[in-house]
Amino acid sequence: MTDIELLAPAGDLEKLKIAIIYGADAVYLGGEEFGLRAKAKNFDIDQIKEGVEFAHKRGKRIYVTLNIIPHNEDLKGLDSYVLKLQDIGVDAVIISDPGVFSIVKELVPNMEIHLSTQANTTNFSTANFWFKQGVKRIVLARELSLEEIKDIKENTPEDLDIETFVHGAMCISYSGRCLLSNYMTGRDANRGECAQACRWKYNLVEEKRPGEYYPVYEGEKGTYIFNSKDLCMINYLPEVINAGVKSLKIEGRMKSSYYVATIIRSYRMAIDSYLANSNKYNYNDMWLDEIKKASYRDFTTGFYFNKPTEEDQLYGSSSYIRNYDFLGLILDYDEKTQTATVEQRNRIFDNDEVEIFGPNKEFFVQKINRMWDEKNNLINVVPHAKQIFKIKVDKPVEKWDMIRKARED
Repeated sequence: MTDIELLAPAGDLEKLKIAIIYGADAVYLGGEEFGLRAKAKNFDIDQIKEGVEFAHKRGKRIYVTLNIIPHNEDLKGLDSYVLKLQDIGVDAVIISDPGVFSIVKELVPNMEIHLSTQANTTNFSTANFWFKQGVKRIVLARELSLEEIKDIKENTPEDLDIETFVHGAMCISYSGRCLLSNYMTGRDANRGECAQACRWKYNLVEEKRPGEYYPVYEGEKGTYIFNSKDLCMINYLPEVINAGVKSLKIEGRMKSSYYVATIIRSYRMAIDSYLANSNKYNYNDMWLDEIKKASYRDFTTGFYFNKPTEEDQLYGSSSYIRNYDFLGLILDYDEKTQTATVEQRNRIFDNDEVEIFGPNKEFFVQKINRMWDEKNNLINVVPHAKQIFKIKVDKPVEKWDMIRKARED
């Protein structure tokens, strides 16, 4: 169990670096084509190369998504792109389509291949089939229980790795194969352009009564009938690990750097605590409390213990719960003057009471009582996006630490 992997999402280069700094063993990302997050910033080839170098210097791994369900025109340029990924030193590609798989195997036969959750693997026979073709890892469909996952692991080769999602948004459709977006907006979810139509508000309309909208349940504002709670398995990591899962995957390539840092930090602490002494492992409520300081929906355990019911849906709203704001990213610290150089992410005022946190350590509370701009002028507010400023801090901080503030009711 010592090689359990915490796998983080990255929508851009900053998020990749933060994910690794905050404890991810590996990061998955999408290029500008062939992945399922077309609206994310994503990575060009030079950025992937920089990300790979950053990760490899720290003993971490980078996986690139090639998991669209492609039409003929979508295959254009795939050959040259795959060869570039090999030259860069990407550790694996994530694939769902047999045609894309065959192209990769022919062009770069030594490239490690992971089978995407989009391939809907739900049984050990399918897993064995793909292993014989050369797949190193199966990202199982979300619609599996822990018992089914354990059964798959026990009936597949030891060399076949199992990866499952443990945190993040759930899809209303089977392993992400949704047609709502395509039907309602013309944006094909299976080609990377999901409009998240499952998060919209719906009412019932009878075909002979156009314009008469009936709530699907008792209420005046309609219902978000397809809107699932978010998956969170921080309470049950021993059960997931003992089912034979090697890689614990966090969803969220569209999420913020602050979100990535917060979620990865909690899961890193929980995993390390369990691996250090599994017989004396005690779940710590603080891990979930910290997760809730990032934006989130209410949580569910998905299919892991039983099939989801109406209790796993959010019928009233698709909004996130946001109890904290991300104020700044620490760039540097001067031990002699006890000042930190910070890049602003939200407005900071003199006398604000904030929390400062970082990887592998507890947060501490700091009263902001002295701030300077880049010209060393005293200031009482930092209003501009990504403005560089300095603050006096009571305790030592490090590059990549973050500043957050609780929202006022």
